Amino acid sequence: MTPPRTILVVVTRRIGDVLLATPLIRTLRHAWPDAAIDALVFASTEGVLHANPDLRRVLTIAERPPLAVHLGFAARLWHGYDLALSLVPSDRPTMYAWLAGRMSVGLVVDSAKHRWKQRLLDKWIAYDNFNTHTVNLYLRVAEALGLKPQRQIVASWGSDDEARARSKLTAAGVSGAYAVLHPSPKFKYKTWTLHGWQECARWLAEQGLHVVLTGGPDPAEREYVAQLANALPTAANLAGNLSLAETAWVLSQARIYIGPDTAVTHLAAALGVPVVTYYGPTDPVKWGPWPARYEHHANPWRRHGTQRVDNVILLQGHAACVPCLLEGCERNISSYSDCLQQLPAHRVITAAAALLDSNSSPGRTAHAV
Repeated sequence: MTPPRTILVVVTRRIGDVLLATPLIRTLRHAWPDAAIDALVFASTEGVLHANPDLRRVLTIAERPPLAVHLGFAARLWHGYDLALSLVPSDRPTMYAWLAGRMSVGLVVDSAKHRWKQRLLDKWIAYDNFNTHTVNLYLRVAEALGLKPQRQIVASWGSDDEARARSKLTAAGVSGAYAVLHPSPKFKYKTWTLHGWQECARWLAEQGLHVVLTGGPDPAEREYVAQLANALPTAANLAGNLSLAETAWVLSQARIYIGPDTAVTHLAAALGVPVVTYYGPTDPVKWGPWPARYEHHANPWRRHGTQRVDNVILLQGHAACVPCLLEGCERNISSYSDCLQQLPAHRVITAAAALLDSNSSPGRTAHAV
């Protein structure tokens, strides 16, 4: 095909989904270095693309905009790009790609209900929600265009982000080697126990590491991290005080990272930091952290069992139902998952000790611009 001059990548989902689209964006940049590449994401997820060197700009739309706003935005997209790619198989992203691109390509569920979307696009790729890691799934779009996949997740920050992050660490009394703990995911069903976090934090402090606590700006997340910080008087609590770009820089300097199934864990893994993560209901085949130096076509993770791939150890609960692929034992995002509530701290500590003992030095796959 003729090299496109302008490209739009539509990935209107959560922050982690947006981050996992960066290998596709990197692939496009390698294939067509002169193209202007934009991303379209939901408002409040764009921070993970801040300073991304492969993008010209990031467009945002509210998750549920008023009809007039939505129609006006759609009208402005009309044939504004030579090529538009949809990485989300639902209706709106497919429509955005069709509206925006003189040529449109996207992921679509292969069923009769979705035939209209298949016909709408110039080229469609079957969406696999079960057996393919999200990075590999997105890269199938590149392969359909005849492009050689680049499998590097891009975490990025600017020099001003680094300066602010350094200042915040200094103000919090952090000097020397430190460990980052990210105890509070966005959803309760991914939550571990405060007691487990306390044991891990105290063990890390005994290893001579300053403990840095991170978390999102949501009041419930900040409250949860504050409870942990109150039990750890020497820990630095930066929850809600860092942008995603600042968080990326803080992670890049960490000796080790421990966290749940969340976007920050994906960032840490991508940066080459030694990572311990725990997964309960979530399927690691599709959503496991992508290790920094993983270049293989096969999925990095199996569905069952505790595993290590490169710089990441993924712990899984022992219950027979794991992973159930559901949202908590009460089947909603506000319920806890027993498999995580029963995860003993010694398993996390043992995994952290293995990573520290292996002298894994953080790889720097980031881009500070």
